[in-house]
Amino acid sequence: MTDDPRSRKPATAHTRADIEAFAATLPPDDGTDAANVARGFIATRTDPVIPKLLPNPWQPITWDLSASDFVHAACPDTVNPSLWRQAGFNAQHGLYEVLDGFYQVRGFDTSSITFIRGDVGWVVIDPLTTTETATAAYDLVTEHLGERPVTAVIYTHSHVDHYGGVLGVVDRARVESGEVPVVAPEGFLHEAVAENVVAAPAMGRRATYQFGMLLPADEQGHVDQGLGKGVPTGSSALVAPTIEITETGQELVLDGIRMEF
Repeated sequence: MTDDPRSRKPATAHTRADIEAFAATLPPDDGTDAANVARGFIATRTDPVIPKLLPNPWQPITWDLSASDFVHAACPDTVNPSLWRQAGFNAQHGLYEVLDGFYQVRGFDTSSITFIRGDVGWVVIDPLTTTETATAAYDLVTEHLGERPVTAVIYTHSHVDHYGGVLGVVDRARVESGEVPVVAPEGFLHEAVAENVVAAPAMGRRATYQFGMLLPADEQGHVDQGLGKGVPTGSSALVAPTIEITETGQELVLDGIRMEF
């Protein structure tokens, strides 16, 4: 074993003992969670790699769906068993039917993107972090559900993984012309700019540590981030909302769908 403090090391005796003690407290797995995760699965990408629009030597791709395949093995002694279990669930990816007319693409990003079938096209909720991952999700929907335009976009809040991929599902010109409404909570634009422009250097450094973005994906490196597999790299954009939700209970009709916010 090297003395370099940055080197990758096996689990210590203390770590193994703590993990074994914790594992003994976990309830039995009756398979319900696994069934819920798999429910509604339609299909996923054939090519696991989502390419980057502007590749560079240190980050040549945006996302690799196969990078977490190692989590389907038995839990190693370097990882908390609850995190390992969650990592296995988060490693499921593809297009899912939630209920009739409601679909999600999961596992292509740290967040999920939702497509709701309207009279003419799709109402998209939370178009992911990057143009690349959102494009891949939209392509998968089109491949299996047919070609339909995006007729409205909803941002649920101002974190970049819920709006940054908007140009992967709609052209900016269609929004600016008024053809495609973009709906967001009141104050969204201020919060998005404050967090991702004004505070961008600090937020970027924090994210690198918080999400382990530079760690290799394996049982001694990046396993999962709990909420999702990880943060994609690529091209993000901000398209300003055209409609703000200012009060609870506000109603809109988007592509024939009545929505209450």
